[in-house]
Amino acid sequence: MSLDMTQVLTLLQEHQLFTAVTGDQSREFTSVTYDSRQAQPDTLFFCKGNFKPEYLTAAKAAGATGYVSEKTYAEGKGMTAVTVTNIQQAMALLGAAFYGYPQNDLFIIAFTGTKGKTTSAYFEHHIQRTHTHDQAALFSTIDRVLGNQPAQRFKSDLTTPESLDLFHDMRAAVDNGMTHLVMEVSSQAYKKNRVFGLTYDVGIFLNITPDHIGENEHPTFADYLHCKEQLLVNSRTCIINAETDHLEDVYQAAKTSTEPENIYLYARKGAKIQLPLDLDVQFSNDEETLHDSAFDVAAVSDKGRALALNGTYELSVPGDYNESNAASAIIAGALSGATAAEMQTALTTVHVPGRMEMVTSKQHGTIYIDYAHNYASLKALLSFLRRQTDAGEVIVVLGSTGNKGVSRRKGFGKALSEEADRAILTTDDPGYEDPRTIAEEIDSYIDHDKVTVSFEMDRKTAIKQAINMSTKNDIVVLAGKGEDNYQKVNGVNTPYETDVTIAKNVVEEL
Repeated sequence: MSLDMTQVLTLLQEHQLFTAVTGDQSREFTSVTYDSRQAQPDTLFFCKGNFKPEYLTAAKAAGATGYVSEKTYAEGKGMTAVTVTNIQQAMALLGAAFYGYPQNDLFIIAFTGTKGKTTSAYFEHHIQRTHTHDQAALFSTIDRVLGNQPAQRFKSDLTTPESLDLFHDMRAAVDNGMTHLVMEVSSQAYKKNRVFGLTYDVGIFLNITPDHIGENEHPTFADYLHCKEQLLVNSRTCIINAETDHLEDVYQAAKTSTEPENIYLYARKGAKIQLPLDLDVQFSNDEETLHDSAFDVAAVSDKGRALALNGTYELSVPGDYNESNAASAIIAGALSGATAAEMQTALTTVHVPGRMEMVTSKQHGTIYIDYAHNYASLKALLSFLRRQTDAGEVIVVLGSTGNKGVSRRKGFGKALSEEADRAILTTDDPGYEDPRTIAEEIDSYIDHDKVTVSFEMDRKTAIKQAINMSTKNDIVVLAGKGEDNYQKVNGVNTPYETDVTIAKNVVEEL
């Protein structure tokens, strides 16, 4: 893989990103990176994000011969310097070119939404693995799957990685024999141009609720919604949950680049839709249990019927809210050519790490571990568990992230007031904030006439307290962390045992 200056300049000029170039314009680059620690001879280095000039010095010392930035730096003297108007967009375009446009060799199915992206992506990945005989890659919040060997599967750092990492992993997936890719696309991916220039074969919009509003994320909800909608603008075929808030905005965004015949709407049978639009697929379930879910999917339009997806589907992941996620995956699967029989088989074996994990104890409550990390997901989880378990008391352990998703704190207070009996407020990736201050902000939104609140900033101790105070008729919900094995504290990923491990160990001790 390589990239020469002719390609660099042509691409940047085509997209009106080019400003100027100095130095040797005949160079060819055999490596690209934004991390000076990965620089090597003949590297093209990108000065992006929280860039410091000393990074360029380090890259040059390691052999980098060119750099791309929004201004020139004295530290890059002797290197070929390309200045651009937008470094993130330039990095995405040049990264795709360097790795040989691997997206052209993949059928890409992408999900966005405030909640449900990861679960939906896992449903879809299982469908595609069955349909393609294990030739499907996965880029999710939890796992990155680039192939079928153990070394080709690893934990994710970001929901949607930086563009150079994204195209590097796509190239690896193609080289490993993958033909399909299922990926989550975050609003930040569009805010920071990580997926600039990328087009998806199928784009799915699950839902939108206020979230990710804060100093380091989206300044307003309008900005958040706009970034979410860009996935539909950049998809050849769109699938929209017609029960989402702001449906008119979402549908109009899809129509800006996609003909109505390539936009599919789905919803639960009997749901009230905000717009007078015809559904293509609906799903229904007259009976569900805590341990499994069987629901019916039926096409209700001509283009829906052409997908041949009618049938009863069983999920191994409980929760009525997961049926909507699964319905979106079924429609996407059918659009990719998967049969109803393939999809019915695939969905019975899905396991989503950190989603609805259960730990049982003899004398204390049943413990549920889930990644629920905003109002909508916590409300859905707690209300489902309360209905299904006929719980004595619902005891919840949670915190909230620092320096991002600030609006979640009010949502947590609201969800706890509506569905919990006791809450232990604790730490959850506090970043550079004081976790106690975050917990007190959540507490300020809780109705203390309905919920008994306590504070314990050591999360492990908080989990022990919750389990110990529970009786066998209660349920204990550990929310937010799932199977995360670290806490983000003051810019450092601090090792953490995971909620699942701690819960199992506490029960063993009891």
